[in-house]
Amino acid sequence: METLYNSIMQRYLLCLTLLGLLLFAACAGRTPQNDQAATRRDDKTTTPAINSSSGKSLPKIVAFGDSLTAGLGLSTAESYPSILQEKLRADGYQYEVVNAGVSGDTSAGGGRRIDWSLEGDVRFVILELGANDLLRGLPVAEMKKNLSAIIARAKSRGAKVLLAGMYSLTSLGSDYQREVHEAFRSLAREHDVPLIPFFLEGVAGDPKLNQPDGVHPNADGTRIVADTVYRYLRPILDEKE
Repeated sequence: METLYNSIMQRYLLCLTLLGLLLFAACAGRTPQNDQAATRRDDKTTTPAINSSSGKSLPKIVAFGDSLTAGLGLSTAESYPSILQEKLRADGYQYEVVNAGVSGDTSAGGGRRIDWSLEGDVRFVILELGANDLLRGLPVAEMKKNLSAIIARAKSRGAKVLLAGMYSLTSLGSDYQREVHEAFRSLAREHDVPLIPFFLEGVAGDPKLNQPDGVHPNADGTRIVADTVYRYLRPILDEKE
């Protein structure tokens, strides 16, 4: 079973590497101005809020991440933040889920735009970043530093953070893999925040649950991702203020 799992993960992470190279090439011709404009547009994408009886705006849950959060290749309704909104509504939770995912974003990019996403009454932040850092083989210490700053910024604004962990490429070596694994675990410990060990648990490497690129979950896979996120988010929602 372990051999099969490793084989699946190797195929999945190889696809991640190829996609990362394509994304890097596509982004090479961008200007900082264009990047900033695109980020601002994507950052303001939201799923429909549940209207309260008083007509007042609801407190927010910000899904902050890259293409896995943005829902690349899916309709807005199929993205995991939209599905999460459905689950919250069904269980009687009164929150607006904001999709603050930007395709191709890195931990450094997230750090530059986190303040925009914390505007308003943000109670929770689901932080899913780092995959694009790992695709490019960037130093783990730098990724951890950037994520740490994002967590600290969110907490300073009174928001609770749920951190989503990622796995590294097997091609980068076992030492790098261990360093990545420990980086997410230590971030959770140091900032006292809950951790989703692997954001793509049960989805990565399964062709039936991913789009043709082998990287991004399809509609069925995204529902599993939303289930995973909700499983870790709900206990936080139920904590007494």
